[in-house]
Amino acid sequence: MSHQAFAELTGPAAATFDEVLRRNPGEPEFHQAAHEVLESLGAVLARRPELADAALLERLVEPERQLMFRVPWTDDSGRVRVNRGFRVEFNGALGPYKGGLRFHPSVNLSVVKFLGFEQIFKNALTGLGIGGGKGGSDFDPKGRSDAEVMRFCQSFMTELYRHLGEHTDVPAGDIGVGGREIGYLFGQYRRITNRYEAGVLTGKGLGWGGSQVRTEATGYGCVYFLAEMLRVRGDDLMDRKAVVSGSGNVSVFAIEKARELGARVVAASDSAGYIVDDKGIDLNLLKEIKLDRRGRIAEYADRVPHARYVDGGSVWEVPCDVALPCATQNELDGAAAAHLVKHGLMAVAEGANMPCTPEAVHVFQAAGVPFAPGKAANAGGVATSALEMAQNAARTSWSFADTDARLGAIMRDIHATCLATAAEHDREGDYVLGANVAGFLRVAEAMTAFGVV
Repeated sequence: MSHQAFAELTGPAAATFDEVLRRNPGEPEFHQAAHEVLESLGAVLARRPELADAALLERLVEPERQLMFRVPWTDDSGRVRVNRGFRVEFNGALGPYKGGLRFHPSVNLSVVKFLGFEQIFKNALTGLGIGGGKGGSDFDPKGRSDAEVMRFCQSFMTELYRHLGEHTDVPAGDIGVGGREIGYLFGQYRRITNRYEAGVLTGKGLGWGGSQVRTEATGYGCVYFLAEMLRVRGDDLMDRKAVVSGSGNVSVFAIEKARELGARVVAASDSAGYIVDDKGIDLNLLKEIKLDRRGRIAEYADRVPHARYVDGGSVWEVPCDVALPCATQNELDGAAAAHLVKHGLMAVAEGANMPCTPEAVHVFQAAGVPFAPGKAANAGGVATSALEMAQNAARTSWSFADTDARLGAIMRDIHATCLATAAEHDREGDYVLGANVAGFLRVAEAMTAFGVV
């Protein structure tokens, strides 16, 4: 995204964004994430100009630590491969850095910084005492054997382990990093350190320190937020037609929870194309194809005669009542947003990180369509990671029902906080401003208390 595409900022926010552009050239995703937050902060800085003192904004957009390292590993044919690893420890004012690891060819420093910056405010909204960080690699686990994934994860952790700790930095999974990868990473951490620090990674298996609902949490949490957004408007998900992008953990469990609350989910996608099943997606079949076998979503249409598969294209071509973008950043643009609005869209909740472009967000807001940004709507994953950390610290575990109830309560609290904060700043119903300002105020208070560090 070019500089010209950004709305004009004023005052301290403008000066800070100019510095972001100058000091971080060639990082469009990070520029976009920083601009979105700084644009919202104009309202609060006008009321509380002291929050711009002591270069607080400048410190906020500068990571506390940026790690980039070589990850050599050997494939099954004996060939040595080299990938690049990242960990950006962005802001630890509220607690240990917390945020996932993403293994995908698109990963670069800009992507990791945008994700880490978003994580600051997302984590602050949970109220659970965790700072913001993110990491990953341009390694692609697709098509790799278990042995190759293991060797890569072991090499990755051999460098990263020295920067981790349950009171320092606690990674989790993200795109390309599921239970298999977390297992290999934790095994190597334990091997190197000779310590069983269960709280150093989250998303672990249930038999060795994991939490119930962690796998489902981001998708479930997104739908809990969506349901609350509809509830305060006197509506619900019953008989609503829904489209979910992606078909990984977040998407699958967003589909599961949306169905539980009465929605009919008719479309989902992967990187190759999308499926449409007007009778409602067969969730068990989708789980078998995408989660159990890591197959392609096209197989769904091969096995369900009335379903159709569209090669390429965008799942947002399918009209719906509610949209849940759960795949990746900037997947839903202004044209797609206008198409959805034209066909009766009534709400959007982001299950992924920044999946809607600024133009798309503007279209939704201008049309009066309630829009929940990812830093609020997809906070359920990191919230449940924090619950996993609490269980690890106490060497205990909670039931699925208990953890799910806690997750629901956290998401309802985040929704209420965003709504109240927006109203306080004369932007009734603006969840983007509410999330950004509420998260910022919590972080700013801690940063101010700590002095210039």
